[in-house]
Amino acid sequence: MIPHQFNLARHCVGRSAESMPEKHALIVISDATRPDLAERFSYGELDRSVRSVAAGLLAEGLVAGDRIVLRLPNTSDYALMFLGAVSAGIVPVPVSTQLTDGETAFLLEDSGAAAIVETETSSIARPNGCRSLDQRALARIKAASPLHDYAATLADSPAYMIYTSGTTTRPKGVVHAHRTMLGRVAIHRDWQGLTADDIMLHAGAFNWSYTLGVGLLDPWACGATAVLYNGPKDIEAWPKLIDSVGATLFAAVPSLFRQMLKYCDFSNDNLSTLRHALAAGEALSPATLANWKARTGKDIYEAFGMSECSTFVSNRAGLDIRPGSPGKPQEGRHMVVLPLSGSDGPALPGEIGLLAIRRDDPGLMLGYWRRPEEERRVYRGEWFAGGDLASFDADGYVWHHGRADDLMNAGGYRVSPIEVEEALATCPGVAEIAVAEYSPREDLSIIAAYVVRREGTSISAEDLTAFAQAHLASYKCPKQVFFLASLPRTANGKLLRRNLAPQPATTV
Repeated sequence: MIPHQFNLARHCVGRSAESMPEKHALIVISDATRPDLAERFSYGELDRSVRSVAAGLLAEGLVAGDRIVLRLPNTSDYALMFLGAVSAGIVPVPVSTQLTDGETAFLLEDSGAAAIVETETSSIARPNGCRSLDQRALARIKAASPLHDYAATLADSPAYMIYTSGTTTRPKGVVHAHRTMLGRVAIHRDWQGLTADDIMLHAGAFNWSYTLGVGLLDPWACGATAVLYNGPKDIEAWPKLIDSVGATLFAAVPSLFRQMLKYCDFSNDNLSTLRHALAAGEALSPATLANWKARTGKDIYEAFGMSECSTFVSNRAGLDIRPGSPGKPQEGRHMVVLPLSGSDGPALPGEIGLLAIRRDDPGLMLGYWRRPEEERRVYRGEWFAGGDLASFDADGYVWHHGRADDLMNAGGYRVSPIEVEEALATCPGVAEIAVAEYSPREDLSIIAAYVVRREGTSISAEDLTAFAQAHLASYKCPKQVFFLASLPRTANGKLLRRNLAPQPATTV
């Protein structure tokens, strides 16, 4: 039963602050060799800080329902601003600092943001009425006297908005309700095995939805301790961090587990506190799964989901893992595979179709922000189908077969090829360009660009890469460039993106 009134921030922080105010809620480590210097918040301190931010934002003139874009470095301020906004009924829109000014300007305009929180006032174009809250404003907001209580929001009120790539050129806003935390109860039980006794170490940055959900909100909803690292990039830091904080759960993308296996020494008896690891964001290869188990003696439980509903398929303790499958639907999640066309009834076992979840799932989004046409396309009767191809085997395991559209996966981020192509089409020397996922080996998928040079020019891979870095967030930039004589097209001139095949002689 979903309560009529519900505040996500109170559910995640306020309850534990009342029952165990002295327990560690958040630990932020900046130096893997000196965890004793970490920034630490008890639940009581986190609760007060969040309610202070809520009061400070309201004092700045923001009101419930306003959208506020968070573009901050990877520090605890991100978590405080996110939860503080939610606790006041304001809708935070977390974005990456990797986004260019142009990309950020679009999000400000599209979301109708009332403000952007950034470390210093930037030259980003802001729509009328959108304020920049810089470092001085941030200090003022955090120093406000805390609100007496969390806002009396409704369970179906907008809580936060995440931008994700769609089949159109520009990213679209996915609006989540406060009730989304009630939909995550199955995640805690049937994927993470999360309890109040756990210490969750997440390898992501504060702004990423995977980190916000699995690394912060989930531990707090269960009264556990969340640990994040924002120090120098060093793959060998992760085993040290697991041991130094006594992490019982470690969450990351599969590519990080591959890097750890390549560069980290597991010969010592480390990872002793770790119960198991968690992987999501991209497919976990059977080889990585097997090698991690052989080297560490620990399991990796994979989960599959989408920005619109987080994870709803997962492996877990007590369930036999079938390498290559992300597992089974979590208990209480109503799922089917729908035929690609025709009936809204379930497909037969083994038949590939659209993976769908029932539209009354409490974890499902409220909708796409101001995109009614895109929203209509993802609903079929009582089902939400986000575009992932899948099949069930006879035992109920889910097998993912890619996307029905052309969306690419870049390290856990969904990226629209159309957005990348439009950004790079103006690069000097480019006559035609297409981008698509490319797998240089079985366990790795990257974004590749396929370029037809303009006649008489000699654009290089380095030229295109430099242009991409100036116009796109780094995770959207092609990591491989191929030069072709022409792009594959239909008789009507439509690009056959899935027919793009690199020719070794033209690889740069």
